Amino acid sequence: MTLALAFKWPTPHGESVVICTDTRVTIGDHGNWIVSETRKIHSIISDNNKYLGIISGAGDLVLIKWACEVADKVMKEYAGEDGLIFFDEVRQAVRKMEEIFMDRFSRLLTMGIEPEFELVLSSVDLDGKASLYQFDYRGLAEPVHNSPGCAIIGSGAINGGILLLKLLGYPFVIRDLSDLEYFSEIEPDILATFILDVVSQVDPSVGSFVGECFKLEVIEENGEKRVDFKRFNPKAVIQNKLKVAQRIELIRYLWRLCDKKGEDKVRKALDKLMSGELD
Repeated sequence: MTLALAFKWPTPHGESVVICTDTRVTIGDHGNWIVSETRKIHSIISDNNKYLGIISGAGDLVLIKWACEVADKVMKEYAGEDGLIFFDEVRQAVRKMEEIFMDRFSRLLTMGIEPEFELVLSSVDLDGKASLYQFDYRGLAEPVHNSPGCAIIGSGAINGGILLLKLLGYPFVIRDLSDLEYFSEIEPDILATFILDVVSQVDPSVGSFVGECFKLEVIEENGEKRVDFKRFNPKAVIQNKLKVAQRIELIRYLWRLCDKKGEDKVRKALDKLMSGELD
């Protein structure tokens, strides 16, 4: 199974999308799994080498690979001759994908085969407008770019990914980028490491973080804007894992400190540290 997370993130040129996954694949029933590792993020690139979107899926690998092919083809159809796709065009492409997915899944159901399928499609246009759609097992897509502003699919999605994002203060309703101001100070790859490593400790079908974290964003070079797809530094994985281990220990220590000193004293001390008075 997979745990995949995609969320909107503020950038100097508008909205971006950060997407990360584990790399573990499990086949078989609980307690009798065959485990392997694979990459679970697929980028959609136009014929003139411009990034149109990112896909990640969870469920039956046969259906996920087929769905990636469908999304690749449809997104290219709705992109302009310049190889660019914008927010409204992504919405139209998603409706076309729904028709294709629902047609195949309904035929599978008539044969007694229940599809195991979840898919996240992310895109960012040159206006800095992010699209984020979450497809379910029926092939229907929910737009989640504004509410909740993130998509989490696969094993541990609710009791792991959503719970931890909520604990850390992710707004889950994003009216504009000011709602993400707090998260602009957080490093996305460390957040991904934290969520995947914590969930993997309680769900053996989810692998720990090994560096599969990417960002789709608008950047400006030589006065021209373009959509860029980049991987966060994989060499920082070990360092990030050490940071996450320290932060987990700090959370436990903070809990004990509140029991001993009380929440008010702890909050006042933390406010002083945050403001620089205790540097």
